[in-house]
Amino acid sequence: MDEIVLLNKKPFTASNVRVDSAGDRKLIRFDFQVTHSEYHDVTVLLYQNDFQVEAPERGLQFRAEIRNYSTSVTNLYEEGSVGDFHLELIEKR
Repeated sequence: MDEIVLLNKKPFTASNVRVDSAGDRKLIRFDFQVTHSEYHDVTVLLYQNDFQVEAPERGLQFRAEIRNYSTSVTNLYEEGSVGDFHLELIEKR
């Protein structure tokens, strides 16, 4: 089931959401799709690597950074293209 995960107030429709812990820190993992028209804004956001994470349906909120990240494509500048992204964020100390 999809749910909304917010990164710095930007909503993502996330699937395969998993919340775990890594030692004493929270860890959230999820998948989402990015379209050609969203690509620039999403990559600029991800390059900041400083996030306020909110998962409202889970009552979860914390500061995080990227632990792991992957995408099915490296170039979404082609009109109509869609990429599958996987993101793992770990709570900042």
